[in-house]
Amino acid sequence: MTATQSFTGDAHPYGGGDPYADYRTADFPFTRYANLADRQLGAGVVAANDEFFAQRENLLVAGPAEFDPEHFGHKGKVMDGWETRRRRGASAEHPWPAAEDHDWALVRLGAPGVIRGIVVDTAHFRGNYPQAVSVEGASVPGSPSPEELLADEVKWTTLVPRTPVGGHAANGFAVSVEQRFTHLRVNQHPDGGIARLRVYGEVVPDPRWLSALGTFDVVALENGGQVEDASDLFYSPATNTIQPGRSRKMDDGWETRRRRDDGNDWIRYRLVARSEIRAVEIDTAYLKGNSAGWASVSVRDGDAGEGEWTEILPRTRLQPDTNHRFTLAAPAVATHARVDIFPDGGISRLRLFGSLTEEGASRLAARHQELGG
Repeated sequence: MTATQSFTGDAHPYGGGDPYADYRTADFPFTRYANLADRQLGAGVVAANDEFFAQRENLLVAGPAEFDPEHFGHKGKVMDGWETRRRRGASAEHPWPAAEDHDWALVRLGAPGVIRGIVVDTAHFRGNYPQAVSVEGASVPGSPSPEELLADEVKWTTLVPRTPVGGHAANGFAVSVEQRFTHLRVNQHPDGGIARLRVYGEVVPDPRWLSALGTFDVVALENGGQVEDASDLFYSPATNTIQPGRSRKMDDGWETRRRRDDGNDWIRYRLVARSEIRAVEIDTAYLKGNSAGWASVSVRDGDAGEGEWTEILPRTRLQPDTNHRFTLAAPAVATHARVDIFPDGGISRLRLFGSLTEEGASRLAARHQELGG
């Protein structure tokens, strides 16, 4: 519940050159989890009480915030983030904001889940960042409107208490609340600007939805699959391989550095729950001169040490910029999967189509209930 790394106070005024040269950041262990507030998953900033200087939607833009010192508009400096106007007090005798005054934005997570950490990034907000921030979470089924989210009956749980933050910095907060959340309320006290918001955690899908689907991608991030480990993350994260939709550009997949040995690269996944896999897709979209030459897929039923790896797709030649589809002769029961590529290169997506076993469905339903789903 406390900040993993604390930054407070103004950053130096921009003095020219690389605007990130004096940016303050740290390594946050929770960033190994998926970003539940990813636009690619369907996240959105559905409302804000004020966005006078810069739009709320900028909070979830992929990639770091950009800064153009010469860019001004009719309302002032154009910033790549969410920025509110300066708050004022009630009278000339008390021109300062009251202690409880704050601005807020409502964020719909792209995939509901358990939150492990939050980064409130104030990049380029050097003297116009909030004095403090706080974050609350709620679990509201369906597709609620902003008015419904702000209703009195909605229960909000504190994930990050009101905490001082620094300007031009990545302010990280570890979260230890074991609940499933669908929405966040991000508060800045009393006003100011935030460049980016990242919400790291584990997807917890609705088991009723997966049951209704029957057959689905049992390793997809949006369904609760996750990357456990990978041999190489030099160019891009392995989580890209289980993102929704097809890759639309080269860096939207997984690409490794060039090997100069006789080894190979791999990714290990945890499935949403124990499943029967019946078909496999390996896509190399937009990887044209750097796609993997060959790939194989193996599965394991049980955690490490509880089961052996069984190959369900033998080493198979891959074509660049191509979606490859394979049906299995018999369903493969598994809790984990591994894709090996030879010798290096990349793939853009891995899909494992199947359905939950009776045991897998039961465990998933129990966890969903335990987390308040």
